[in-house]
Amino acid sequence: MVSPKGILKSEHEEQREFVKWFRRKYAPVRIFSIPNGGHRSKATAARLKAEGVSPGVPDLFVPYFRLWIEMKRVKDGRLSTDQKDWIRYLTESGYTCITCYGAEDAKAQIDAFFEGRE
Repeated sequence: MVSPKGILKSEHEEQREFVKWFRRKYAPVRIFSIPNGGHRSKATAARLKAEGVSPGVPDLFVPYFRLWIEMKRVKDGRLSTDQKDWIRYLTESGYTCITCYGAEDAKAQIDAFFEGRE
């Protein structure tokens, strides 16, 4: 989406908007983020890698529905090789994975996902 000032929203802004919406609309259902991205110092990156952070793991997880969500920017959002590998692995392991291009796409895909479960 584009902000009121005509600036393309970042992936962070899109994800933040989506999570806020999700928590309001589907209040009893828990969703949490996987903090894999972002710029970090080499020391912090090494510490997190040793703790198990793994590149490519999708951004959000909804445990009750075994649902992984990868958020991308509306424009020019692309899956990395690591992300494709994780999505393939998780799908083969019985999880559902969706890739969403911005908050509006994520809302539409999640509504469709939950409609199929009613």
